[in-house]
Amino acid sequence: MNRYKAISAFIIGLSIIITSLILGRSLINRNAADDTISVVGLGTKDFLSDEIRWAGSFSSKSMDAKEAYSKILSDKSKVDAFFKSKGFTENEYSFGGIQIEKTYRTVYTETDKGYTRTETIFDGYVASLTVVFNSIKNDALMKKIEAVSEQTAELINSGIEFMGQDLQYSYSDLASLKYDLIEAGTQDARERASKITKKGKGSLGKLKTASMGVFQITGKGSEEEDTYGGILDTKSKWKTARITVRLTYNLK
Repeated sequence: MNRYKAISAFIIGLSIIITSLILGRSLINRNAADDTISVVGLGTKDFLSDEIRWAGSFSSKSMDAKEAYSKILSDKSKVDAFFKSKGFTENEYSFGGIQIEKTYRTVYTETDKGYTRTETIFDGYVASLTVVFNSIKNDALMKKIEAVSEQTAELINSGIEFMGQDLQYSYSDLASLKYDLIEAGTQDARERASKITKKGKGSLGKLKTASMGVFQITGKGSEEEDTYGGILDTKSKWKTARITVRLTYNLK
């Protein structure tokens, strides 16, 4: 019996020792996994757009399709002459194809029974045409487009109601811009991590993980908040691009 008790005690003691070793090892591994620091760096840059796009449209209306078509051709010649008078050459803008659509209007009439009757009737043909301007890395042409976009009211004297769209600005080398921002954001994150660990009397180990936020482009000075899907401003000539970079380092 004593021998049996001794063996049982030995087994129990051994089990306790093994369990302690396993728990100790798990605690060490858990602490090692948690012995990291995560920081977020910001890469930002103000830049001037080097691309511009501007478009406008005009239309003519007639009860006869041929007459609407002839009128839009005549208006096209006037619009073409107008832009050439502003110093543009033929290769600096382009006309789209003529579009002709039937239009209808709804007529409302009161009946003797006190309700309103509606009727849709043919209201003629509308012919429309679009003209588009584009400039890439051409400051002189960009300035001409900006100037003429504010002068199209002059066409009213020719009987043409020209409807200009908003100017759209963009940048021709977004890939290089994004690369520069990632580099700046990474450097910013590393410097932040170094300052934090030095104050805590530690030091950075190897980089464990790295991830990027969404590429954001807003108008310079804009207070627009970042969105999950990213922002791509086209209205501002001067813009600000930014991206966040998250780095996680092991600590020594």
